[in-house]
Amino acid sequence: MREGQFIQQNIAKWKIYQYEPTTDPDEMAERFTELVNDLGYAKTFYPQSKVTAYLNKLASGIYLGIYKNKKEESSRITRFWKRELPLVIRKYHRELLYSFLFFLFFALIAAFSAANDQQFVRGVLGNSYVEMTEQNIAKGDPFGVYKNQDSLSMFLWIAVHNVQVSFMIFVTGLLAGLGTIWMLFNNGVMLGSFQYFFFSKGLGWKSVLVIWIHGTLEISSIIISGAAGIVLAKSLLFPGTYKRLPSLKRGAADGVKMMIGLVPVFIAAAFLEGYVTRYSQMPVWLSLFILISSAGFIVWYFIIYPIRLSEKEKMVQTVKS
Repeated sequence: MREGQFIQQNIAKWKIYQYEPTTDPDEMAERFTELVNDLGYAKTFYPQSKVTAYLNKLASGIYLGIYKNKKEESSRITRFWKRELPLVIRKYHRELLYSFLFFLFFALIAAFSAANDQQFVRGVLGNSYVEMTEQNIAKGDPFGVYKNQDSLSMFLWIAVHNVQVSFMIFVTGLLAGLGTIWMLFNNGVMLGSFQYFFFSKGLGWKSVLVIWIHGTLEISSIIISGAAGIVLAKSLLFPGTYKRLPSLKRGAADGVKMMIGLVPVFIAAAFLEGYVTRYSQMPVWLSLFILISSAGFIVWYFIIYPIRLSEKEKMVQTVKS
């Protein structure tokens, strides 16, 4: 094909690409593919022509646009974890406190009830679990339950289970918050009974060193999910200056962000329970290191860092105004 004919067939398309840029990723990819084909043809038959240089410049521009979009997408993810999520958490620190107090209250009530009723723990945890644990204690391996499955199967099952429980705690906030509080009650009572059972057997400190290796992150996830459920309930019951539906949408969006923020916590907790907790004879210093590191991360990322970031944002806004 003669160069003039080649240009005449494609010039209209090239002008659109040049003067009518698009931000749609699929469209950009399609345009880039078209230009690469045209550029390959031009380099083959008209290597020294101006049209080849023109197509090369045009293709390079679209490629840079695609790269910029990818970079912006990456920065969007970074911005979510560094700014967007912490500010949402800060916005609902009061709800987070309420969730923590609810959970703690239910756990303490369960521990008190177990101390005054020998059958309470069996009623909560089930006879089979209590009897199995007592048998393990008699064998000298009180935490043998964490060694019954292979690590991978246990990790996967626990990860899915934790996601299901936390998601239900959040979603049941739609039931005027009663569903969320009920699930916090169930989990709090289970923890209180479970922990009292080991203390009553003289294994309280040992249970803390072993069980809370994964429990620190797991219980934190439940409490934060409870806060997300309370946010959902609050947006439904107390819309404020918004109409109820827009208020619910805002609350749901913020709650979902909080739940997304828990994904790494779910995975880390499941990994620790599946692969680490089974080593119940690990050195005390190592167990304490994992416990303190997990608790430190939760306190820093979900409490301290959001407060500092919020204060920094307020200072920036004050300077701008």
